[in-house]
Amino acid sequence: MDSTQKPKARRTVKRGNNEGSITQLADGRWQARISIDGRRKAFYGATRAEAAAKLNAALRDRDRGLPVFEERQTVAQYVASWLEAIRPTVRPSTWKRYRDLMTLHALPTLGKSPLARLSAQQVQALYSVKLGEGLSPTTVHHLHAVLHKALTRAERLGLVPRNVCTLVDAPRMAERELRVLDRAQARQLLDAVRGERLEALYVLAVTTGMRQGELLALRWRDVDLANGALQVRATLQYTRDRGYFLGAPKTKQSQRRIKLGELAVESLRQHRARQVAERLELGAAWEDRDLVFPNAVGKPMDGMNLLHYHFLPLLKRAGLPRIRFHDLRHTAATLMLAQGINPKIVSERLGHASISITLDLYSHVLPDMQDQAAAAIDAALGM
Repeated sequence: MDSTQKPKARRTVKRGNNEGSITQLADGRWQARISIDGRRKAFYGATRAEAAAKLNAALRDRDRGLPVFEERQTVAQYVASWLEAIRPTVRPSTWKRYRDLMTLHALPTLGKSPLARLSAQQVQALYSVKLGEGLSPTTVHHLHAVLHKALTRAERLGLVPRNVCTLVDAPRMAERELRVLDRAQARQLLDAVRGERLEALYVLAVTTGMRQGELLALRWRDVDLANGALQVRATLQYTRDRGYFLGAPKTKQSQRRIKLGELAVESLRQHRARQVAERLELGAAWEDRDLVFPNAVGKPMDGMNLLHYHFLPLLKRAGLPRIRFHDLRHTAATLMLAQGINPKIVSERLGHASISITLDLYSHVLPDMQDQAAAAIDAALGM
């Protein structure tokens, strides 16, 4: 027989409809073939049993909705396209967090796997490895959330038969103990910063619970001192290509109006007068962006500089425990709740997406509120 000719089949064993066929070739090998949606796939084995096993595996994949034909897109390729697709729809800081979680933790292990054949077992093993490497349960939980989000879109596009993350047990987030200042400590902080350039920043942080990014993005056009209120319209964000810029607040609820107390209004009046003097002294060197809390030349203030060169030294000078700037937000919330302010109002001032977030975060304050409520009922009934 000419070596260029294909070996002729010696024997064919037909199976049921859509179940494929098994043929022994002239060279002794066995060939199993299946046809799905007009496409044909062949499997080969040294024995009939080996070819049949491959055929049966393909049929099982077909019945489970898995691809029978080789799909070349890997997890890494899909994630890259997914990240680009969602980039215009999320905040830059959120996109960067998604990218870092995937590229640093998921893709080194899962990246080369065919997307359509990614299994729950692979994902579960990834989480176990990461926990074993010392990654915190909270970070692995976030990794699971991002991978779940990516595979949900892949399922919607028909690239995978199912989202395998729904079959995986993700570790629970570690409960973080909130570190807040009590009433006396909050007064210590404000006493220590009195008369300084950023006094109003800390007054607003403690009395309104605004996020750091919201404070640093606040513009004078959004402050109404006459009526004692301000409007949160933006948050300060940073990316390597754009630098600092004002972006949309974290959620729809974050765009909110906050009523100011006398302490906040007076501190802002003094702050504005101090800022006008700074502008006159600097002259053309001042870059006017209408920011309430800019750096020394009017540009957006770097959050890390605020932390290391002002906030942490302020805590040390005031004799207060080392906390995060974000803990001033928690401090404001607990002070309001401890004063008996309705949790719904507290939630609105903080810009939480729902009151359940407020109640979950600050449940430690609620037992005292229960005592106050019981006493108030007794007083109302003359007991």
